[in-house]
Amino acid sequence: MLRRGQYPATPVDSGEFFREMTLRICGSLAIDEALAQAFEYLAQHVPVDAMGLGYSDLDSAKIYVLASVTRPDSRPLWNEDAECIELSTTETEEVRSTDWPPFTLINRPDDPSARFLSQLFPGLASSSAFFLRLEIGQQEIGALLISAEGASRYSPEHAALIQSLHQPFAIAMSNALRYQELARMRDLLIEDNRALSADIQRALGFEVVGADFGLRQVMEMVRQVAPSSSPALLLGETGTGKEVIANAIHAASPRSASPMISMQCGAIPETLLDSELFGHEKGAFTGAAERKRGRFERADGGTLFLDEIGELSPAAQVKLLRVLQEQCFERVGGTQTLRVDVRVIAATHRDLDKMVREGAFREDLWYRLNVLPIRIPPLRLRRQDVPSLVQYFVERKAREMSLPWVPRVANRDLERLSRYGWPGNVRELQNLVERALILSRGEQLSFPPLDSQEAASGDSSETPFVAPTLTLDEVMAAHIRAVLDRVDWQVAGAGGAAELLGMNPSTLRFRIKKLGITKASV
Repeated sequence: MLRRGQYPATPVDSGEFFREMTLRICGSLAIDEALAQAFEYLAQHVPVDAMGLGYSDLDSAKIYVLASVTRPDSRPLWNEDAECIELSTTETEEVRSTDWPPFTLINRPDDPSARFLSQLFPGLASSSAFFLRLEIGQQEIGALLISAEGASRYSPEHAALIQSLHQPFAIAMSNALRYQELARMRDLLIEDNRALSADIQRALGFEVVGADFGLRQVMEMVRQVAPSSSPALLLGETGTGKEVIANAIHAASPRSASPMISMQCGAIPETLLDSELFGHEKGAFTGAAERKRGRFERADGGTLFLDEIGELSPAAQVKLLRVLQEQCFERVGGTQTLRVDVRVIAATHRDLDKMVREGAFREDLWYRLNVLPIRIPPLRLRRQDVPSLVQYFVERKAREMSLPWVPRVANRDLERLSRYGWPGNVRELQNLVERALILSRGEQLSFPPLDSQEAASGDSSETPFVAPTLTLDEVMAAHIRAVLDRVDWQVAGAGGAAELLGMNPSTLRFRIKKLGITKASV
């Protein structure tokens, strides 16, 4: 690097100068680092004590300094500790009204442009300077300022070299601004994601209803298994709230700040299962128009919840076992081995032990998943939780339906609901509450008879329920939905809704679509 006052002895090759400066200016997305490298090379050919990149925002009356470099023994052009230069009203109007040329050379304090620039940059009062406006197309994106202490430091040859750098500096400035914007958007996205995760956790009820009563032992198991990274297996009948417990485990684990990704194994066709779990490369199969990340890749660092693990085919069980053992996989159509750190929580209402004995479920996968088993009791074995669950669902559904008030539930109804066997467990209770909210018109809920025996016996002490007149399609839709809820929306296969209804699975799917039957959230 040349000392102040020294100049190169031989002429500068403008082509080599442009190439070397471009490599340094555009060589890094970190604009501070790129400018420092450019400054070091520039000082070998042009007098320079300070250099800076910045842009003006006249709406906020500020000039923002994006990056700057100053010789250790030179005074800075501005306060380098400040993120921006505040403009007065007069200065703002002068900047707005002045038609600044693309390139300004200042060699003496009495140069026309020196007075105003010295107001903005006090260090220019006794310096020579270049002021280069940076534009791409017709859009001005900022400016480059180069200065050297003393008068008449720059020659026409210096000016030609600096002017040749307009495009590289403009590109670097534009990239730096876009990079800053992407970083800002990333930070906002991370912040929004954290807020959304917190909202989801509140919505899924990490107040787990019944944690102090019927689910006390379950929650004690949750507290014990949450710190571990070993697979956990949730066992229980359909509708007992296995996903809520899985969320509670994730929320209490060291992985709570990372994502929890869920997949309903029985709802994914066999042909798409590999793509859903492991992702695929562009062109891997017909319709794969772009690369897609699978559930394992999206859950990296967090938790993957596999609901109804017993529905996986033997081929899918083999692939899942490999990921659990080695924590690595390849995307469909890809050759790169991807490594992930994922905790798997599996759930099922099936008897996996029996399935292993019958050869329907791999024994090695069963042992791999059954490290930390948690059995969730059905609602009929924790009837003391029914009143709390009813109140929770009433308040939650009333908010979702934007009701002007939260309806009351009579004590006699709570007692009657507590006596019921609840074959559909918590899901059946939630659906009943939602139905009652839809049909009720007052501030107190009315619940229909819960089974044929209760309807036949009646109870003169209770307010009679007058069922509304339903169309045949409404009755059919309600019956199909009840059966689907009972089997956790398994349409085909042994024990599925089609088998229970005595229908062809294709016919049942047609009916579901025609009647507009959708799965209620649990």
